[in-house]
Amino acid sequence: MKILIGCEYSGVVRDSFLRLNRKHDVVSCDILPSEKHGAHIQDDILNHLNENWNMLIAFPPCTHLCVSGARWFKDKEFEQKEGINFFMQMVNAPIEKICIENPIGIMSTSYRKPDQYIQPYQFGHGETKKTCLWLKNLPLLKPTNIVSGRINRIHNMSPSPTRGKIRSLTYTGIAHAMAEQWG
Repeated sequence: MKILIGCEYSGVVRDSFLRLNRKHDVVSCDILPSEKHGAHIQDDILNHLNENWNMLIAFPPCTHLCVSGARWFKDKEFEQKEGINFFMQMVNAPIEKICIENPIGIMSTSYRKPDQYIQPYQFGHGETKKTCLWLKNLPLLKPTNIVSGRINRIHNMSPSPTRGKIRSLTYTGIAHAMAEQWG
């Protein structure tokens, strides 16, 4: 299977798929360079959606879409429209299986309600970060390891130059579940 992991510089999801099944052709794509060795396209993902992929798992930037930034929405109408357009281009990509991940935000009304909400604590991490999944021809992701100790570390993270990158990382338990259940 030919799989594109979109808007992923970390390689976490890409490498989870490769660890479980080396037969897959799995490539990450982001405007940032990859933090890990592996197949990575450093470019705008929109330039690569028509390359005969079987599956797309995408993590589009949520800066102008998520509810945590709602108080600034009125000042960022242009950026928000761009964010919605970017998201929708991935939704409408000519790819058989698609998963688009994003926090709770305006896509639930601008597009449609997500197919599923997941939490890190359902996949072995003692944290909360309610996340939406919009799915096309993929089953709901089944929890693999529900744990206690649910803290809100991501929401309470102090400002720093790397805060955005850290907040955007996919939890390894979620990445592993995607690879195991969809790969």
